[in-house]
Amino acid sequence: MKKYILSLAILAFTVAGARAQATLGIKGGINFSKINTDNVSESSVAGYQAGLFARVGNSWYLQPELYLGSRGGKFEGSTGGNSASASGKVTFTTLNVPVLIGRKLVSVGSLNVRAMAGPIYSYNLSENNKVNSVIADFGEYKNSTLGFQVGGGIDIGNITADLRYEGGLTKINERYGQRANLWALSIGFKIL
Repeated sequence: MKKYILSLAILAFTVAGARAQATLGIKGGINFSKINTDNVSESSVAGYQAGLFARVGNSWYLQPELYLGSRGGKFEGSTGGNSASASGKVTFTTLNVPVLIGRKLVSVGSLNVRAMAGPIYSYNLSENNKVNSVIADFGEYKNSTLGFQVGGGIDIGNITADLRYEGGLTKINERYGQRANLWALSIGFKIL
């Protein structure tokens, strides 16, 4: 699946790049993620993201990205509505590939205000699991997930800033309805 998403992003970048304005940049930022779980109290953990982005187009644009990030969640409570309990924290280091379609809403000189949305593929490179549960499979997670991102951004010259929400389309643990979601704030710089 990840080969198809990467191939699609490269193809779209190549085709659109031949006909439109293209930029390449670096980005980094913070996020606050949570893993929603049935019948357990969750709380957010802080994480990071750092990587590359490309933007192809002008008023409408395609923005594929590739970045490393961290995400996870904290748990406290009972699972499945019974007396079994789960508590602890899990964090993942992930490789993320969003492919966003965006639109400039306001463009005045070197100032642009944008909106964007699209799918994201995430692959877990490592896991730090400190979840204590009497149910053995509560803290067993998939290595890859699909999700969506939606958000807005602003460009001032070569500096760019984005605020996005990411929701999970696939569950990272099917049995307990666990889905990851996060809010991310990033700052970038267009290098080309």
